[in-house]
Amino acid sequence: MLHLIFQASPERAVIDRMAIGDAAVFLESGVLSILRQGRLANVLEAKRAELSFYALKEDMAIRGILVEEIAESIVVIDYADLVQLTVEHPLIQSWT
Repeated sequence: MLHLIFQASPERAVIDRMAIGDAAVFLESGVLSILRQGRLANVLEAKRAELSFYALKEDMAIRGILVEEIAESIVVIDYADLVQLTVEHPLIQSWT
């Protein structure tokens, strides 16, 4: 399943509800929650072996977030990569 996270501060429960092999993309204000100093950073690092995490680079740029500022478990992607993820994961859950 592909999880699209739009929330600026999603609850840890959102990450905990994901199944092994799922992918999560942080979009819009959701990119604010992936900062190395953010409250989800430890959760993302702990789950990196089970889940794949991505952030849309355009949304990071709009908010002035640099790659160096985000959790190491996050892969920065563009819109073409997002489309590919939707093809690979036909079930999609949006968290707004």
